[in-house]
Amino acid sequence: MVNKRTVDIVVLSDLHLGTVGCHAVELVQYLNSIEPQILILNGDIFDIWNFKKYYWPETHMQVVKCFLSMMANGTDIYYLTGNHDEVIRKISSLQIGPLFVKDKLVLDLNGEKCWVFHGDIFDITMKQTKWIAKIGGKGYDLLILMNRAVNYLLKKFGHDKISLSKRIKNSVKRAVRFIDDFEVSAMDLAIQNKYDYVICGHIHQPKIRGYENEEGSVIYMNSGDWIENLTALEYDGKEWSMYKYEEDEFINKNESPVIPIRHKLKGTAVIG
Repeated sequence: MVNKRTVDIVVLSDLHLGTVGCHAVELVQYLNSIEPQILILNGDIFDIWNFKKYYWPETHMQVVKCFLSMMANGTDIYYLTGNHDEVIRKISSLQIGPLFVKDKLVLDLNGEKCWVFHGDIFDITMKQTKWIAKIGGKGYDLLILMNRAVNYLLKKFGHDKISLSKRIKNSVKRAVRFIDDFEVSAMDLAIQNKYDYVICGHIHQPKIRGYENEEGSVIYMNSGDWIENLTALEYDGKEWSMYKYEEDEFINKNESPVIPIRHKLKGTAVIG
């Protein structure tokens, strides 16, 4: 039996359940290894844009069952809406037992305010040309399929895996600029509204970074995704850390690795 880690808060985003890119098997392994007091699902959990009624594997259903099991065992789940599951915004403010549906969330961490939302409000393609964003989403799915085929061959011949989309993003200055603009926009707005921390998803770029401007300072965090990075944010009552899934850790040690990217906070998280 797996010894589960107790965690105060876990933040997941961009799972894209219902698409071929979702690493549902790995996600189930991770979810079964933790016992969070609060689980924040920060948007694009279900990919309703690209959902096809003939594609819903059992592994994706297992993810949903993990969420239900957590709620039955006392975990509060906050479902924050994203762009790929924006239809759920029609029922924002809904509460069913320990499940809360919201567009954004503010955590009070011993007097320090942490603002959590998906982040698509900063995406210009979402505001002005949503059809371009939807076409881009389908192209991204195709790229992920190609990437898996390439990585299968690389692994077979003893080479390390690669990420085609990361290479494309990192080689295109416009994409790099978009990511930086996204983060700066989120951080500037958080400072303007007197938040100490801001947590986003949307851009699939896991990160914890500090930032300051002439008005103040803030810590920015992004939980990444479960398409390429397989990451989550965790808060243990004292500090935030970036979790990174590693298959070998589950196979060999049956425990969950956490990479050491940390920012200390005071106290235990309480919903404000």
